[in-house]
Amino acid sequence: MSRHRRPRADIADPLLRELLGAVLREERLRRGERLADVAAAAGVSVSHLSDLERGAKEPSSEVIRAVAAALGLPLATVLERGLLRLRWFGRATATRPRLGDVAGARPAGGGVRLLAA
Repeated sequence: MSRHRRPRADIADPLLRELLGAVLREERLRRGERLADVAAAAGVSVSHLSDLERGAKEPSSEVIRAVAAALGLPLATVLERGLLRLRWFGRATATRPRLGDVAGARPAGGGVRLLAA
C-alpha cells in the first residue's frame, strides 16, 4: 500500500492534508486568485500548490504558512477552518459528502475554541 493511500475503513475521516488543501483552495477561489499567482507569492511551484489543494501531497508546516500568507490568512484561521470541516464531517450522516460540499458549514453552538481557558 502506498503511503498516500488510506484504508477503506478510514474513508469517513478526511486526512489533514485534504482538509487543509480544501481550505486553501476555497479561499483562493473566493478571492478570485489564480493558482499561478498564489504559488508565486508563496514560493512554490504551480503543480505543488495544485497537489496540496487536492490533498494529494502532505504539506510541510512552512508551506502551509507560506500559502496562507499569500492568501492573506493567518495560519490560525486556516487551522480553524480545517477544524470546522472536520467537525462537520463528524456530525454528518452515513452518506459522506465531498470536502468541497462543506463550504461555510459551522458546527452547532457557534465558533471554534482551540485552547481551553
